[in-house]
Amino acid sequence: MTTLPPEPRPPLPRFPANFLWGVSTSAHQIEGAVAEDGRGRSVWDAFAAASGRIKDGSDASVAVDHYHRYPEDVALLKDLGVDGYRFSVSWSRVLPQGAGSVNAAGLDFYDRLVDALCEAGVRPVPTLFHWDTPLALQEAGGWLERDTAYRFAEFTDVVAARLGDRVGRWITLNEPAELTMLGHALGEHAPGKRLLFDALPVAHHQLLAHGLAVDVLRTRGSGSIGIANSHGPTWAASDSAEDRAAADFYDLLLNRLFADPVLTGAYPEGIAELLPGPVDDDLRLISQPLDWYGVNFYQPTRVGAPDPAAPTEFAGITVPPELPFSVHPVTGVPRTAFDWAVVPEALTELLLSFRDRYGDSLPPVVITENGCSYDGIDDQERIAFLDAHLRALHRAMDAGVDVRGYFVWSLMDNWEWAEGYAQRFGLVHIDFEGGTLDRTPKASYGWLRDALRAQR
Repeated sequence: MTTLPPEPRPPLPRFPANFLWGVSTSAHQIEGAVAEDGRGRSVWDAFAAASGRIKDGSDASVAVDHYHRYPEDVALLKDLGVDGYRFSVSWSRVLPQGAGSVNAAGLDFYDRLVDALCEAGVRPVPTLFHWDTPLALQEAGGWLERDTAYRFAEFTDVVAARLGDRVGRWITLNEPAELTMLGHALGEHAPGKRLLFDALPVAHHQLLAHGLAVDVLRTRGSGSIGIANSHGPTWAASDSAEDRAAADFYDLLLNRLFADPVLTGAYPEGIAELLPGPVDDDLRLISQPLDWYGVNFYQPTRVGAPDPAAPTEFAGITVPPELPFSVHPVTGVPRTAFDWAVVPEALTELLLSFRDRYGDSLPPVVITENGCSYDGIDDQERIAFLDAHLRALHRAMDAGVDVRGYFVWSLMDNWEWAEGYAQRFGLVHIDFEGGTLDRTPKASYGWLRDALRAQR
């Protein structure tokens, strides 16, 4: 049987000339070299070492070996033609104990990486924290303790002092919602705590860390600072009052708990009194003006009232029955290899809802993550996903949302947290099975490269 080539797609709509095109990764998922050159242990090193935590039993001790092979990866970025590369800085590589003595070799690695990116004509866009809390800080209480926010500010100062002369755009935190919910409320991610709503101080202390880091970066002269928050529309499972109320509560947890303080200087009603103080003073730091607001978007969520018959798993995460809501599948749409719903129009809906909710308080938006897991090198499903989401993004821009950039997750297949190496989000295939870690650009890499050339 002859396999026909895919149908040609119409060109993407034209984006503004100064629109920022990029791809994203994170340190723990790609660097490897976890015991080299003075790097300290992180919570994810400890979590992966515990039996049964990672679905395929793997760890990120080697990962994609980006630490040694970054010149290959920078060459891929240059060939792809992106404007920016969003990576994260491993706190444990720079400050092995989370505070105190600086590991010069760790800073040197990021110095070399930033130099290589600049030479390749790719803007470095560092994320200062992407979930890999130093284990020494975790053992002292981690994000449940206010002190961790101040240690993060010190880390920010060390990194900004070294890289700030070449970095024009900074991201403070990645997805504090996931670290709070998955890492501390449900125990599915590191550090593996199952505190349910007693995890709320983790949210506040991360946001405080963000505010302190903004202060540091401004002092260091940075003129472009944002945060990368995960957001998505929440749809009620039915029109019943109970389901609508449950969906509103879920929307508060996923969206408003982390956006409201940053954008409006206030927590949603009823939340502030549950948090460790001084909340009002902290909010003045947390709500310092940002130059742009990062949105990580993957899928919408369908939520109803507690229901014993509802699914007990969502996006690979076990949903405890004691929560005041249930999560239901979004049906009648394509699914990724991760069984995530593919609903491009939900991105348009999300951005319009943020415009309407926050008005002039919403700075320009950058999509800091959007992508999907599919197997294979001829990944036509990923091309269809990215094409549809970029068109949905453009519709939001046509409707008046000020969007300044878009980053694909991810440049290459990586160690996907509790899923191990089973889920492949990359534009570039990594040979994990053969152990060579060879990089092979997928069909989606070629599609994006051609699309970016057409935009220019």
